[in-house]
Amino acid sequence: MTASALRPTRPLASKPAGYAELARYSSLARLWSLLGGAARSGRSVSTVRGDSPEVCRRRISGYTLPQAAIFLDSARLLRHLEEGFEAHPALLALLGGDSMPLRTELNAHFELRADFVVALTARRDLIARPEFRFMPIVQGLSSLPDGLPLDARRLGRDELHLLLQRACGLA
Repeated sequence: MTASALRPTRPLASKPAGYAELARYSSLARLWSLLGGAARSGRSVSTVRGDSPEVCRRRISGYTLPQAAIFLDSARLLRHLEEGFEAHPALLALLGGDSMPLRTELNAHFELRADFVVALTARRDLIARPEFRFMPIVQGLSSLPDGLPLDARRLGRDELHLLLQRACGLA
């Protein structure tokens, strides 16, 4: 992405649904710092489909966290297992109240891919919409059943902000 594309100048009119507020009274310089850091860190920085290059909203992708089982939404996985039973030793242990076998399996064979859509609003709010997915490190190596909802739990504002800063090489 060109240097000018890393410096958008037109803030969003308002905060769209699904975005988390990271900071109030932020600035273009802070957004530019995140975008520049992401590009320098080897992340992909792109405009959001439908936005013109001047709009202060960009997708940052390509950041992965190894051994990120701590971010798993166990409650959602348990609801799924109650609806349709999946036979696997780690899942049986989870149903019994022990999450360590599943965490060990996830840490060994999966990584958390963290993509962000980051933006600046006209009210000078720095906002982000995270997109987290557990992805296999090597396809087919894990013995977990296919189709499990391996989703990340909802993160707090500070956790989300720290992950974004790490993705951009600023923390």
